[in-house]
Amino acid sequence: MNVEILCTGDEILTGKTTNTNYSYIAQRLTENGITVVHGTSVGDNSSALKAAFLQAAGRADAVIVNGGLGPTVDDLSQQTAADAAGVELVLHSKWLEKLKHHYKSRGRDMPENNSKQAMLPAGSQLLDNPIGTACGFAVTIDEAQFFFTPGVPREMKRMINEQVMPRLRKMHGNNTVTSLKRFHTFGIGESRADQLLLDVIPAKNKNAIKLGFQTHYPQLETKLAVQAADESQINDLLDPVVAELRKRLGNAILCEDDQTIESVILQNLRASQSTLSCMEMATAGGIAQRLMTAQMISQMTSLSDNTLLRCEVSPGLKQLTDSLNLVTDAPPLTTGLATILAEAHTKSCGSTHALVVLTEERKTETSSDLIVSIGIFGPKGASQRQAILPGKTDWTRLGATELALDCLRRYLAGLPVNEKIDFEKTPPAG
Repeated sequence: MNVEILCTGDEILTGKTTNTNYSYIAQRLTENGITVVHGTSVGDNSSALKAAFLQAAGRADAVIVNGGLGPTVDDLSQQTAADAAGVELVLHSKWLEKLKHHYKSRGRDMPENNSKQAMLPAGSQLLDNPIGTACGFAVTIDEAQFFFTPGVPREMKRMINEQVMPRLRKMHGNNTVTSLKRFHTFGIGESRADQLLLDVIPAKNKNAIKLGFQTHYPQLETKLAVQAADESQINDLLDPVVAELRKRLGNAILCEDDQTIESVILQNLRASQSTLSCMEMATAGGIAQRLMTAQMISQMTSLSDNTLLRCEVSPGLKQLTDSLNLVTDAPPLTTGLATILAEAHTKSCGSTHALVVLTEERKTETSSDLIVSIGIFGPKGASQRQAILPGKTDWTRLGATELALDCLRRYLAGLPVNEKIDFEKTPPAG
């Protein structure tokens, strides 16, 4: 069976948005033994979209369309699909009621244009979206089966795995069940992870379980793709391998599946009704951006989530000390300075925990290093971590951000903060 992936949107076509949705869909298809024959990007233009739909229908057995299901005038997928299929749009009353309930539960009136999201091509099949307002749908155009999915990544992933893949496997004549287990680690390089997990899959199960790696510096994603007759067999195959993999990778595992390290940190803090403030110097605001984004996502389901109280970002130490009314002429990497700032920040913000990251670039004729000093303060007391990260500044800033978040994760989980990582440079003797 041949499948085409068709991604819509001017932002995709012009390169303003990196098309990670395509990569995810293609990987899931490949993992299930389904061939991707074409990948197409089309802007928000109804005639171009219709031509692309008809062209795809002529060369693929199934087409996954991503994007264009929103309520605005440039979301064209439903109407264009109906035009290409030669049918009218009809109201899906149950989805409209769900939309109204979604807004009512948040104390808001539904904007009239959102009703557009309940208009689907006649004869199409609704694909449920339990975490968003844009339902997907399946419809036949010419002789090809089209699956329309939302552009929001987390909504798309849920729909692909729960709604689209089972249908495609059935079309493909593959009645087996598949599962993908993912581990996100920091501090272990790909080659060492490969050695650590060399025989983690029993020889008798090599055909049913595939081990793979994908680097997203500074993280490494380790994947277990499993195929079996049913969910029960999936669990029987996967559970012992997962347990052994967790044992071998140990404290390097940041999170699993769709979790992120920042969501794990905020979840841990919420569980103990704790709060967090942070200060970072010369890291381009990476920590603040990631934590604030994670909190915004959590606020979509919990309006009272105010775990993150304050983030301060500065290119230099003086601005940070001035904000706390501290007077010091010590260099950023003075032992204990990061924890002193962290304790002062908890008092200034009224937070239970604080994370402080100070950096200093050191260049020689042959190398450039970023020296990182991390301070954490909370009910368990103070904890400090220093490291030398070699490489270009933009690269090492990313590493410094990840190291700081990992130290905070470890502190909250009661794990050792000072375990050495593969990307760390050993300081010179003396």
